[in-house]
Order: sequence, then C-alpha cells, then structure tokens
Amino acid sequence: MSFVSVRDLKVAFDGVQVLHGINLDVRRGEAVGLVGESGCGKSVTWLAALGLLPGKAKVSGSVTVDGQELIGASPRRIEAVRGAKIAMIFQDPSSALNPVHRVGRQICENLRLHRGLRGDAARTEAIRLMDIVGIPSANTRFDLYPHEFSGGQCQRVLIAMALAGAPDLLIADEPTTALDATIQAQILDLLSNLRRQTGMAMVFISHDLGAVSTVCDRAAVMYAGRIIEANDIKQLFAAPRHPYTRGLFDAIPDLDAGRARLSLIPGTVPDPKRLPQGCAFAPRCARAGDLCREYQPELKEQTSTGLTACFHPIPIGSANRQEVFA
Repeated sequence: MSFVSVRDLKVAFDGVQVLHGINLDVRRGEAVGLVGESGCGKSVTWLAALGLLPGKAKVSGSVTVDGQELIGASPRRIEAVRGAKIAMIFQDPSSALNPVHRVGRQICENLRLHRGLRGDAARTEAIRLMDIVGIPSANTRFDLYPHEFSGGQCQRVLIAMALAGAPDLLIADEPTTALDATIQAQILDLLSNLRRQTGMAMVFISHDLGAVSTVCDRAAVMYAGRIIEANDIKQLFAAPRHPYTRGLFDAIPDLDAGRARLSLIPGTVPDPKRLPQGCAFAPRCARAGDLCREYQPELKEQTSTGLTACFHPIPIGSANRQEVFA
C-alpha cells in the first residue's frame, strides 16, 4: 500500500489550468524523482498536496497520506501532516531561512512544533541534527545567522529543520540547484545516507537527470502539467519511451564527443494559457501524427514497469535521434 497516493490532482490559477490530473504513488522507504523543464508543474504538485499554494489557486482531486485525505481538509489536519509526516526542503535556502533569526532558533522552533521539545532538550537535539547533516562545529555555530553560512551549509540547515519532525517522507525541491558541483555531490550523498539510515521515503524534484539517477529508485517525467512517462530508474535511463524523455537524455552533454554540437529539443514549452489541442508536446515532436494533434494520450502501461502517455512511443532499442526530432 502506498504511503502517499495522488489521484487526478488538478490546479488552476485565475481559471488557467496548470496541472491536468496528476496520478502518483509513493511507497514507504522509496525515492521517487520528478523530472522536467522549469514550469512543468513539479513543485506545484507538492505545494498543492500540502496546502501551500496561495488562496487564489483552485485545487481538486485527491491526496491521501496513510489513507488520510488532505484536499479539502481542515488547516489543523493539514498542519498535523506537514513537518511531522511530510517535510519539504525548498530550492532556495537563502529565502527559506529567516535572515533575522539564528539558525539554531529556527531548528528549535520545528522541534517545539512537531516533537514538543523546549529549552536545553531542544538545543541538544538541534545540535545533534546539525552534526548529522554535516555542519562543522555545530555547538558554536548554533547561534549564528543564515548569512554567516555558505550556500551549501544553509541547505544543510534546511535539511536539519526538515528532519526535526522525524518525517516519513522528505520532499526535496531542487535542493542542489544553486550549489557548485562539489557541494551538489555532497548534498546528494547526504540525502541518500539519511534515507538509508532513517528509512524515510523521498520525492526528489529536479531537472538534473544525473542527480535523479543518483538518489532515486524510480522517476516520473512531467511536461505541461502532466506526467508523460514513469518507470524505474534503470529502465527509464536504458530505454526512454516518450519522445520528450528521449530529448532530455539526448540534451545531456557527451564529454567524449569533443566539439560536437549539443542536441536540443526544438521549440518551447507551451504557455498554459494557450495549450495546443491534443498532446502538448506534438508541436515539438517529429513522431506526432493527426491523432496526437487531436487527442490527449492517456498515461498507460507500455512495459512491465513503465507508463507512457504517447500514441507513438519510441521502440525499445531505438538509437536514432532522427526518429524523434526533425
């Protein structure tokens, strides 16, 4: 049974639909990646699930956590889930941390809210969490402000804050985007180690396929507010079936290719206000036919482990990029 089950999740802002019926399950202890270009709906999916979107957002569908429905639930019920059962690491640590409060106080606030710890007990546990996430000299840095930490260390503080509630699921929203390559690798190792040690599940939101392959068991690819492919990591990387997924892989630079031109996906992501009829990717896809331009393909099983929303999925074993893009 899934720990979190998302069914037909839809989100609209001012009448403009940005999510078009997301279906996703997260089982206990597993790591699921959400991949796609900026604006495809990765972060909105989980902000909607946790009731963190602004009031003008219209959210429908179902999100259950341990069988408990969150969509339409009272603020008290949602607050009991946020932090305690599901914690989220936001992508910009400099804006997620309060600049006028010491980092130790911010971690202690989470400990008070979710575990009832106060005073010396909270301080001791906060320092322990700072040690766990690899912040050096945690005891002396407890009373520092966010601006006195590097970007990578601020990200570690956010991870410590997320762990304060001992969550069953950690949502990591682009946690390595603003970090250099060395620090990125350290954060990815930290997240993987924490998941193994605590047994928590993780949703890893990223446009970085390499990072997703490092920390995730399976992944879902999003485009224009829909999941268009989902599979376990090995199968997804070995044989992507959707032309968009294939384009993402082809766009990864080949360090052994010398000065060869980078591959790219032609065209641009459509404006949610002006989505084309049928498959949203059809205007950018050389495999698209009349059916694709007329109807929206359903996300359905294409292999024993994989789901693809495509009328003309790429044959397994195909190596010719020209079959996908003109």
